[in-house]
Amino acid sequence: MKSIRYLFIILLCMACNQDDGANDIDTLDNTLANLVAQNEVQIDNVIACAAGSENPNEIIAYVYPRPGATDLRYFETPNAQVDKNDFDLYTEINLPAQDFFNGYLRTFTRQTEEEKWVIISFSESDTLHISNPIRLKHQTQNTVFTDAIAVSQEQAGEPVFVWDNLSNPDNAIYFQVVSDATDELLSGTYTFQEQFQFYNLSNVVLNITEETPPSLIAQDEYYFTLMGVSEDNWVNAFGRRIFTVE
Repeated sequence: MKSIRYLFIILLCMACNQDDGANDIDTLDNTLANLVAQNEVQIDNVIACAAGSENPNEIIAYVYPRPGATDLRYFETPNAQVDKNDFDLYTEINLPAQDFFNGYLRTFTRQTEEEKWVIISFSESDTLHISNPIRLKHQTQNTVFTDAIAVSQEQAGEPVFVWDNLSNPDNAIYFQVVSDATDELLSGTYTFQEQFQFYNLSNVVLNITEETPPSLIAQDEYYFTLMGVSEDNWVNAFGRRIFTVE
């Protein structure tokens, strides 16, 4: 009987020790704060934004994963009435990253009726990089979608794109992409002005084009894609049109 009693005590102690160990490491903590605590971090170093879609309860987050970036993650707060800078309030949502412009950009599609704050992260050179907070506004100020972008081709092979009709007082910057018929990104640039000429960088304030793009080919079709983005990284206007080089 004594040996059975001792065995029971030993097993009970082992169970208690295992429980204590599990409590020391919270494996369910999927907050951004927990990820930040485990890594060397660089803040505000991921280019990302979000837009609405034709579905009123759907948003699409866009991110530029620099070459070599890995472990792309999407975090969101429970609602928009919280401190956007409190990483404890951001929970990781396990969403598949989809290719945009054949993988030059990546996207996360999220079904949510609630407006929230979103942060996107990735790893690069053993450092965790995180985006500025992105304010979702798909319920109160949804993205406007249009193809009403003017194209002037007075200079052969150097079309000028103008979108002053899409100006919005909330727009802080414009992101524009020229891509070929297969949607391969040729140039990706940011301007403060409501125009861009391919491939003139005189008014470009940020350039994510990795190499000098090839010349446009006469009579070939191309796409021009535009995002008008506010300071809180919400896409107010999303423009896209096909044009043929003259």
